[in-house]
Amino acid sequence: MFKNKIKVLITALFCFIFLGNVYAKSDTTYDELRKMIDIMEIIDNKYVEERENKDLIIGAIRGLVRTLDPYSQYMTEKDYKDMKTETQGSFGGVGIRITIQNNELTVVTPMPDTPAYYAGILPEDKIIKIDDKSTQDITSDEAVKLMRGNPGTKVVLTIYRPSTKEELTFTIIRKKIKIETVKKKMLDGNIGYIRLSEFNAQSYNDVNNMLKELSKENFKGFIFDLRNNPGGLLDSAINICSLFVKENSLVVSTKCKDKTMEQYYYTQKKPEFANIPIVVLINRGSASASEIVTGTLQDYKRALVIGSNSFGKGTVQTILPLSDGSALRLTIAKYCLPSGRMISHSDNKKDKKNGITPDIFIEVSPETEGKLYMQAESEDSPKNKDKKEEIKDEVLETAIKIIKAGKVEEYIEKPSKYEQDFPKEEVKSEDKKEQNSTEKKTDKSVKEK
Repeated sequence: MFKNKIKVLITALFCFIFLGNVYAKSDTTYDELRKMIDIMEIIDNKYVEERENKDLIIGAIRGLVRTLDPYSQYMTEKDYKDMKTETQGSFGGVGIRITIQNNELTVVTPMPDTPAYYAGILPEDKIIKIDDKSTQDITSDEAVKLMRGNPGTKVVLTIYRPSTKEELTFTIIRKKIKIETVKKKMLDGNIGYIRLSEFNAQSYNDVNNMLKELSKENFKGFIFDLRNNPGGLLDSAINICSLFVKENSLVVSTKCKDKTMEQYYYTQKKPEFANIPIVVLINRGSASASEIVTGTLQDYKRALVIGSNSFGKGTVQTILPLSDGSALRLTIAKYCLPSGRMISHSDNKKDKKNGITPDIFIEVSPETEGKLYMQAESEDSPKNKDKKEEIKDEVLETAIKIIKAGKVEEYIEKPSKYEQDFPKEEVKSEDKKEQNSTEKKTDKSVKEK
């Protein structure tokens, strides 16, 4: 009986393959589908515990979709309903952006002023357990559901930190997540500074209004800090590019298997800040819309980019509802910048050039970035009156130095000129010995753990 039901299902799937105009690619497909029938029959007859046929089929579908990329996902009817409703009303959470990277549940960035942020979660941390549940083969949506809950309840995250090779446990109390997405200030030397932590519906108006306020103080340069910004709305990214790039300029396009589905997005407004020198700051936590804005300004030589390589989230997903109430989230396109380059993340661990490559590369450890992030968030807080010694923000200080020197346009054209003008200071021999000694001690302590 089981085998007959599966045969009907597989036959229907097989017919669908042929009707989908992939006849030439299906020479070996039938043999593989027959293999699946045989395996499912063996499981039904011999596996030690009873399993519902429906669960086996759903598992097979999920496995099929999981082979595509980290962002495609099959959702059951319940999963799909949960996804549609979870953006309505308030919810409790820990406040992190996550993705699947190299089959590992990976933190893109903690969000400012959230429990995860204050607990010390860092970009690139690998979440290996949520409470007692392993994250092996988990989807990002499943992980989100496990981490969300009523404000005041707790969740335990076990993470592996690649930079220190440590396994750490965080007990985090959920709370209602509210995010202040944009901050501005005037730095010494009349340099405007805006940090945007997410691209939402208000981001364009917020950034535009802040730039107008800064312009009243005759600022001579602008630092746009997109570090740890995981992205957001595409329209917001396009509109922000319109502030700096001439009207009707291509911002981004999509590359699809079906060429008729490809789309092109252009600036729609005359730029109000077409001539102001811009420096954009990025790091490994800058993703999606952040990369589109950074890459577009870089391609049009409107901004000097400083920091480390961005995350590499350059794909487009769509939700395709199915007849039984379930749905398929499927990657249908990749974003392409005006120059033609892609920003998609590579699953090749040896590939160190994912995302946007800055013009001036400055490597900062995840631990230091986390402390800098905390420092930037807390500097305006009344609780921060008794400041400890501040951590040096080398990326920001480099941007300030370049704007003060009036060298932004020069380094945009020839980034290598920066190293000639500001050569790195040689570490003293005594400092080198001390550094090597510290590194050896660190290595030993890691091995002992």
